[in-house]
Amino acid sequence: MIKPLKYVSKIKPYVPGKPVKELERELGIRDSIKLASNENPLGPSPKALEALKELLSADGGLNRYPDDTGYYLKNALTERLSRGGNGSRAKISPDEIILGNGSNSLIDVAVRTFMGPGDEAIMGTPSFVFYPIAVGSVGGVSIEVPLVDYRHDLTAMADAVTEKTKIVFIANPNNPTGTINKRGEFERFMEKIPEGILVVMDEAYYEYVHDSEYPDTLKYLFEGRDILILRTFSKVYGLAGLRIGYGIAPKAIITEMDKIRGPFNTNSAAQAAALQALSDEAHLKKTVEINEQGKEFLYKELGAMGISYVPTEANFIYMPLKAESRDIYNALLKTGVIIRPVGPNAIRVTVGLPEENRRFIEALKKIKEL
Repeated sequence: MIKPLKYVSKIKPYVPGKPVKELERELGIRDSIKLASNENPLGPSPKALEALKELLSADGGLNRYPDDTGYYLKNALTERLSRGGNGSRAKISPDEIILGNGSNSLIDVAVRTFMGPGDEAIMGTPSFVFYPIAVGSVGGVSIEVPLVDYRHDLTAMADAVTEKTKIVFIANPNNPTGTINKRGEFERFMEKIPEGILVVMDEAYYEYVHDSEYPDTLKYLFEGRDILILRTFSKVYGLAGLRIGYGIAPKAIITEMDKIRGPFNTNSAAQAAALQALSDEAHLKKTVEINEQGKEFLYKELGAMGISYVPTEANFIYMPLKAESRDIYNALLKTGVIIRPVGPNAIRVTVGLPEENRRFIEALKKIKEL
């Protein structure tokens, strides 16, 4: 049998959860709730659903290849991004945007564009599990810097830069901890990073952040720095099943990444739904409000139970535990509550709808050892 490259054999693959229906069948349970993957519990915008219905009609064009340029979606994004988010008033152009099959596909494209065997990428740990997978796929070396107080240690990450460093990954908010690095420390970090190193700012949960000190990463784009800002429609916009995200970077970086990006890498349904989701401000606002209310409820209940948690700027809560996380996962699973174990002694729980949050708390109260 053909063998893979040695560095591919060493990769630890991403382990997704089982389908909900399959878990219910195996455990003999019904009406389970999934709080494991940080999805929008409200679902997509009604406008996005209408766009999908039109596409599924007889003359919707599904017999045609999708728009490889993402013309309409890119132009809508330029309007949104040029409105002055985080104090920036400069205009973004479509050739500074790249679309992807979820933002994680753009992580893969960035790595394959700018890294090769022996090159290094710096990242925090724990953080998004796909970073080392992507780096390993090209024979690169992952330099993992431990978090401090559940946040990226930007000083240590800057100090870890060597002549072999090609990329630095920063998830902000960080997954799985939900924490952010603030503007001042990020500015100091960027001052230390030399030219020729790509800083990938993974902002998948950007829309949930309320902290006024959140970094204005577009500022560095306008300065022409080597930065790639990643955002997605999978989280707050509720389109995880359609897989569509985007990257923002200087034109020169996007041009090189486009050489590696596969043709027609975002499908027609994803583009159409994303375009309409972007226009639905009311749905976005409702999603964020429900998330904030859910966070406050969970904080209160967890605090009353004496269970530690990390305050979050995202739509999930990280809980360090004394017990084995897999034991807690299995105990909750038997009650029909699906969460995510992250490491041996921590779990990550998505903020759900009010009834889902209550059900999680009630299930948690039945578990004695936390």
